[in-house]
Amino acid sequence: MTATVSFTIDSPLGPRTATAAYERKGAGEPLLLLHGIGHHLQAWHPVTDILAAEHDVIAVDLPGFGVSQPLPHGVPYGLGTVAPALGALCAALGVERPHVAGNSLGGLLALEMGRSNLVRSVTALSPAGFWTEGERRYAFTALRAMRAGSRALPRPALERLSRSAAGRVALTGTIYARPGRRSAEAVVAETLALRDATGFEETLAAGGSVRFTDDVPGLPVTIAWGARDRLLLPRQGVRAKHVIPGARLVRLPGCGHVPMNDDPALVSRVILDTTRQRNSSGAAAL
Repeated sequence: MTATVSFTIDSPLGPRTATAAYERKGAGEPLLLLHGIGHHLQAWHPVTDILAAEHDVIAVDLPGFGVSQPLPHGVPYGLGTVAPALGALCAALGVERPHVAGNSLGGLLALEMGRSNLVRSVTALSPAGFWTEGERRYAFTALRAMRAGSRALPRPALERLSRSAAGRVALTGTIYARPGRRSAEAVVAETLALRDATGFEETLAAGGSVRFTDDVPGLPVTIAWGARDRLLLPRQGVRAKHVIPGARLVRLPGCGHVPMNDDPALVSRVILDTTRQRNSSGAAAL
């Protein structure tokens, strides 16, 4: 069941109160799950039960996405604000230095939380921030096209499209390698989440100058990339490995940009392998 939590953000304008929606399940060491831009916490549903067998799993709607409120007026959507805000969110939930797994934007935030020593391990699935300028422009153009499509479709047309495998490919083929596996209800919900995301434009604008260039030393870090990622191309994973040399680099065969639905068992295993590590060592080639 979705709940909400209030927490304090230290912003350039002084302390501000924000609220976010989350779901919590399981027991064990805490594991924070962060979705990508325009998505919502339900992106993690295919793997939540598996992860909850070993962890206290907390999946959140990032500020301005899903049913979470946008950041308070005047508070920027940059890494330097959102990553510490997620640390404050964890503190409000009584959680200290969780493991974290993130996808796309969530992967970038997970790495930033690791760099800031806010977490105990990081699993980043196709994280943003390792692109060339051309790759960034391509990804942002695709995201804007998806957003425009979600806003142009009347809900009855969206529901009709979602009932067929071909329609689900048209709606979500950019982010899934196997969109036909997605349920009609899930496709409708995530398309509406993209349409209604109040933080989309400001997050995209903030991402225009983002490059992740720092190491994340002293933590277990896994960077995993879908072999069929059409949004952030898999070669970006090799760059990520150069930036974070201690990271384990894992290829996800048959998976797209949001791999949790394409292969839940594989993604769960990659995350659990990371949370079980005691130090950052080893690498698997893409």
